[in-house]
Amino acid sequence: MANSKYEYVKSFEVEDEIMFPNLIVVRVDGREFSRFSHVHGFDKPNDERALGLMNACANAVLEEFADVVFAYGFSDEYSFVFKKGTKFYQRRASKINSLVVSFFTAVYVSKWKEFFPQKELRFLPSFRSRVMSCATLEVLQTYISWRQQFCHLENLYNTCFWMLIGSGKSEKEVKEMLEGTQKQEKNEILFQHFGVNYKNLPAMFRQGSCALKTEVEDIVKYDKNGDPVKRLRRKVIVTHSENIAARSFWNGHSCLVKELGSFDKDINKIMPEYVKSFQFENSLLPSTWIVVRIDGCHFHRFSDVHEFEKPNDELALNLMNSAAVAVVEEFNDIIFSYGVSDEYSFVLKKDSWLYERHASQLVSAIVSLFTSMYVLKWKDYFPHKELKYQPYFDARAVCYPSSDILQDYLAWRQVDCHINNQYNTSFWMLVKSGKSKSEAQKCLKGTFAKEKNELLASQFSIDYNTMPVMFRLGSSVFWDKEEKMVDEAEVAGKFRKKIVVEHCNIIEKSFWKEHYHILE
Repeated sequence: MANSKYEYVKSFEVEDEIMFPNLIVVRVDGREFSRFSHVHGFDKPNDERALGLMNACANAVLEEFADVVFAYGFSDEYSFVFKKGTKFYQRRASKINSLVVSFFTAVYVSKWKEFFPQKELRFLPSFRSRVMSCATLEVLQTYISWRQQFCHLENLYNTCFWMLIGSGKSEKEVKEMLEGTQKQEKNEILFQHFGVNYKNLPAMFRQGSCALKTEVEDIVKYDKNGDPVKRLRRKVIVTHSENIAARSFWNGHSCLVKELGSFDKDINKIMPEYVKSFQFENSLLPSTWIVVRIDGCHFHRFSDVHEFEKPNDELALNLMNSAAVAVVEEFNDIIFSYGVSDEYSFVLKKDSWLYERHASQLVSAIVSLFTSMYVLKWKDYFPHKELKYQPYFDARAVCYPSSDILQDYLAWRQVDCHINNQYNTSFWMLVKSGKSKSEAQKCLKGTFAKEKNELLASQFSIDYNTMPVMFRLGSSVFWDKEEKMVDEAEVAGKFRKKIVVEHCNIIEKSFWKEHYHILE
C-alpha cells in the first residue's frame, strides 16, 4: 500500500523500552473506586464478593499472558510481575501497561454478574495503571513487602473506622478518634469496643491475595491399556500469606524461583520513597498536543470469531463510536477523537494537566474506560451474539508540538482509513466472488486507487465513492456547539455544547475553519 505525505508524523513517536535486566511490574488501581463502591453498595470495610471479582480478574491476566508469573492484590489494586527474561511486546512500557489494564478491565465488566447477579453496573468501572522497573530482585522483594504492609495498615484503619461508624459515631468523630493512633491502639479499640480480635479476621482482608502459577499433573489421555497418561501443566492458584516477601513463602514456590529467582534474606525495613523511585514514568512535554491512540489487540481473530461483516461491520464500528463517546464525555480535556476499524485517537487540549501529564496514567485511564464501555455495550449492538472472550486494546501517548502537525497526524489516520478500506473492499469482494484469499491478494498486488475503483465498478458494479461515508472517512467524535433553545425572557444566540459523531473530511482545512473552536 502507498505511503502518504503525512507519514512523517510517525517520527514523533518515542520508544519506551524497559531495559534488561530490570524486572517489570504493572500495578493496576481502581479509578474513583470510593465512589464506585458506594454507588454499588459494597460492604464496608471489605466486600468479599468485590475482592473475589478482583481475584478472578488477576487469575485471568495470569492465564492470558504467559509471561506474568505472580500477582498480589488487595482492595481495588493488583500488581502483576513479569518473568525476568520477558520479551513481551519488546518490553515497551506503554504496550505492556495498556494491555494489562485493558484486559483486566474487560474481565471485570464481563464477570460482574457472576459476583453481583442482583446488581446492575450503574456506571463504568475503570482503572489506572503504572509500570515499576525493579533494578534487582531485592527491589521487587521490597516492593511487594511495601504493598502488603500498606494492605495491612489500610485494612486495620478501615476496619476500626467502619466499626465505629456502625456504632453510631459521625465520620468527623471517628477521624478525630483515630488520628495519630498506632497499630496496637487500633487493635485495642477493636477488641475493647467490639470484641473483635483483628488477627481472627479473614486472611484475604488482612493479608491480601496472591495469584501465582504452579505445576500440577494432569491426565491428557489414556493409553491402549486404559492407563492414564499424565503431563505437567501450569495452573493458576490464589493463596494468602502473612508475609509474601518472606524467604519461606517465596522460595517455597518453585515457579517463582525458576522465573524470577530466590530471595536471599528477609526484608526488615521498608522505605516507600526508595521503592517509588523505580517507577517507570514518562512525563509528557508541556504545551504540546497529546494524542492517545488505542488499537484493538488481535482484532483480526476477534472479528473472525465473532463473525463480523467483511470488509466493514456497521454495528462493530458503532460500538467503537459508542465507547469513544463515553471517553470524550468522561474526560473534559479531550477535545477531539477520530476512529476507524479497531482504532481510536483521542486528542487532549494543549494546556491539559490531566494526571500531571503522566503518560502511563493518561493512557491507562483512557484505554480502561474505552474497554469498559466496549464490553458493557456489546449486548446493545450484538444482542444475539455471545461475547466469546474478552476484547482488549493497547495504547500509547504521543506529543505533537503544533496544531498544523496535529492536523497532519489526523489526516494521516484518515488517509490510512481510505487506503485500507479501499483495499479491503476490493479484497473481500474478490473473495466473495469465489477467489481464494491468496488469489485476491495477487490480483490487488501493486494496484493503485484508480485501478481498485475500476475493478469494483467493472466486476461488481460498485461506485466506491457512494459507499457509506463512515466506511470511507471514519468517525470523528467531538464537542460541537448547538444553538440553545430560549424563551422570551432570554437573549437569543446563546449556545451549549453537545457531543457529535460525524463522518467528515478532516484532511481539508475547511473542516478546521468551520470548527475553529476545537483547537482554540
